[in-house]
Amino acid sequence: MPKTIGVVGMGYVGLTLTAALARKGHVVHGVDVQPNVLDSLARARPHIFEPGVAEVFAEQINKSIFVGEKLPAGTLDAAVLCVSTPIDEHTHRPNLSNLASAARQVADWCGPETLVVVRSTVPIGTSRRVVLPPLLHAWGHARLVMAPERTIQGQALRELVELPQVVGGLDEESLQAGVEVFEGLARTLVPMSSLEAAEMVKLANNCHTDLIYSYGNELALIAERHGLDPLEVIQAANVDYPRPDLAKPGYVGGGCLSKDPYIMISSAGETEPFLIGRARALNEYLPEHVATTVVDMIRRQRGDTQGAVLAVLGWAYKGWPPTDDMRGTPIAAMMPVFSEAGLTILGHDPMVSDDVIRQYGGEPVSLDKAFSEADAVLLINDHPDYRALELGSLLADRQPKVIFDSWRILDEHAANNAGIRYAGIGYQPAAIGTSGALS
Repeated sequence: MPKTIGVVGMGYVGLTLTAALARKGHVVHGVDVQPNVLDSLARARPHIFEPGVAEVFAEQINKSIFVGEKLPAGTLDAAVLCVSTPIDEHTHRPNLSNLASAARQVADWCGPETLVVVRSTVPIGTSRRVVLPPLLHAWGHARLVMAPERTIQGQALRELVELPQVVGGLDEESLQAGVEVFEGLARTLVPMSSLEAAEMVKLANNCHTDLIYSYGNELALIAERHGLDPLEVIQAANVDYPRPDLAKPGYVGGGCLSKDPYIMISSAGETEPFLIGRARALNEYLPEHVATTVVDMIRRQRGDTQGAVLAVLGWAYKGWPPTDDMRGTPIAAMMPVFSEAGLTILGHDPMVSDDVIRQYGGEPVSLDKAFSEADAVLLINDHPDYRALELGSLLADRQPKVIFDSWRILDEHAANNAGIRYAGIGYQPAAIGTSGALS
């Protein structure tokens, strides 16, 4: 049965949920505090790229999707809190002020007949400790559930349907109301025994992912010290071996993986977890390590780095599925290293605007110019456009002396034949000159 649902916060989580609910026939009222966000959504121009979302808004705005500064008067079946819970840059403690404010607003706008759903990622115990009190103060009785978002960017509308939806309730009445809201959206529901159990599920998923990726990065750093190819080692280790596959090395960023481990750590209280913080530290170290490696390679090829030109391909935090999301992007940690070395940075990304590249300190260029005008090229993400590059055709008369291919997707043989120093994460083979001799 179609429902009327409010979504508070039109960031990535709220935006995609709004589109998915509207596509299933529900009426959705989206709320945000940023006038420019509301203006763009009202014109059916989502401010965040996600495949399929713009099409849903173009079809449903002012029909089944409505946006405004506050939820409408009258009965809403549910109000879903999708506001940000950022991490303090210095203390790494989560800031829950947006969530507390959203809870107070819902308490003012709605009544006890409205189910309140926490979808923001929060420390364990937050729904009960931060969201519930203002609801009880205003209403005397509240129905509250935690239903964490677990989608991946680039596939959100599909995963909102296909991924099991975890739902934990304040009580049985709340749980049943939460199941009714999401059973028309997700194919599989996973009822939990409590709000806290549901809160921990999201953190458990993302911390596990961070741990897995950090191990691949650890292997790459060890292989590098021994002059080994980490991909050769990892691929061989995975061949028909009946235990979990090892992850390839790579950058680990984005809005969730760069902050959720810290939220889990804060949930542990005075007992510091053994693994989570170390895995996060390793993944945060990797971009700096790569940046330092690239600077050293340029220095070895040119004799110095002052005035050298480095072209950086891929500024979004990941290339597949394609996204324009800059949260947790490796380039943010790399730029101070490049600036200290005196490098001029050229930038290219199929998804990221020229203005954003400039904001991060780069000068936007075409792919052709990236290869023809730079002393070195650093490929950071694996966007399909980069996977499809014909490296040989890009290496014209003037070509880079160094290519650092973080994802090992470019033609290493073509680079070697052109006399270019080729490397990747944890991979620095002996330089090969145009004659084919090791140097």
